Amino acid sequence: MSRAEEIRKQILELVGEYSREAFSKKPFVPGETPVPVSGRVFDGKDVATLVDSSLDFWLTTGRFAEEFERKFANRVGVRCARLVNSGSSANLIAMSVLTSPTLGERQLKPGDEVITVAAGFPTTVNPIFQNRAVPVFIDVELGTYNADVSKLEAALSPRSRAIIFAHTLGNPFDVKTVAAFARKHGLWLIEDCCDALGATFKGQNAGTFGDLATVSFYPAHHITMGEGGCVLTDKPQMAKLIESFRDWGRDCWCAPGKENTCGKRFDWQLGSLPHGYDHKYTYSHIGYNLKITDMQAAVGLSQLDKLDGFIAARKRNFATLHKGLEPLQDRYLLPEATPGSDPSWFGFPIAVKPESGVTRERVIHHLELREIGTRLLFGGNLTRQPAYKDCEFRIAGELTNADYVMNNVFWIGVYPGLTEAMLQYMMTSLGEAAGKK
Repeated sequence: MSRAEEIRKQILELVGEYSREAFSKKPFVPGETPVPVSGRVFDGKDVATLVDSSLDFWLTTGRFAEEFERKFANRVGVRCARLVNSGSSANLIAMSVLTSPTLGERQLKPGDEVITVAAGFPTTVNPIFQNRAVPVFIDVELGTYNADVSKLEAALSPRSRAIIFAHTLGNPFDVKTVAAFARKHGLWLIEDCCDALGATFKGQNAGTFGDLATVSFYPAHHITMGEGGCVLTDKPQMAKLIESFRDWGRDCWCAPGKENTCGKRFDWQLGSLPHGYDHKYTYSHIGYNLKITDMQAAVGLSQLDKLDGFIAARKRNFATLHKGLEPLQDRYLLPEATPGSDPSWFGFPIAVKPESGVTRERVIHHLELREIGTRLLFGGNLTRQPAYKDCEFRIAGELTNADYVMNNVFWIGVYPGLTEAMLQYMMTSLGEAAGKK
């Protein structure tokens, strides 16, 4: 062992010791200790892996990212995983890929339509606008809060080119029906799995049904890199397009720090460029720079070892809350899994029934005063958001349930950092908010 390797080993041992001291768990005090809806769950190994990667001082994508992409693709069950700097960027890349001229007649062009849901998160929809396509909004089901697949036919038009749906709060939508509809009509399907890592539908992993899928590694999600995301595909052609749009739009597919992988770096003839123009500076798409750092990937690689435990904890916490809140079903509409699915729950959605005489505002206020975090179901009815006031979109049918979500639904946490005492405190507080002891 060299002197540098010896010092590195000592540093990592000290990092583990530091983590045990600096991040030790504090006792839960009801009403004083915050009960957040989500948060990072990590240990000394995660911190040590982060420091280990920093000691390489390889500040862009590198060996940790390559290892993560390989292991993550294998974990989900797809051929290709490509890291990006956020889940929102993953959605942007996935939608942008569909605009590539290499896709021929199936290329997404300005004015083409993309079917999506009205009750969701903005960055599932924003890439449609950003690529000058037109969202076609359909309603959701109450209880599952996923796309109402009976509305798909009404949303279809001669301009339809793609579908992008999210698996809401980790609960898969009826992805087999949607995938069959997409195949029948020659539509691309993008699965937004940012909240749903580890969820399955009829035994098959979410993220393996569509042409592309996206994942987020923000601290709120199932595993974290701090910031980070991933685009998944089973199609090598799509993987090359993902890399191009992520890496400035370049035609070259060499990894950072490498060159002439194709063996003809100065022997291409593309566009109206002169023959032999450097392939590393030849651009086939209007792309971005959305790469991740190796330090982020290192944290994700360490977190990946904990994924199964994290998913099990989320399911256990969800089951505890659901059983404990069943006596309050005259006041609250409790969530339900989509038939045939095994959700990897991101949160626990609750609808405050208007006929109960209790309002969502009253419930949320009561919980927040008791340091229990809450969130609305993202943007509610997105067609009512100010950001889209002057944007072109189409609505297929009524958005009655999206409005119901906007007015009545919120969610609380199920993430692995919650303890049994916290869950009991949450249930008690929800009972008080509903006027029941």
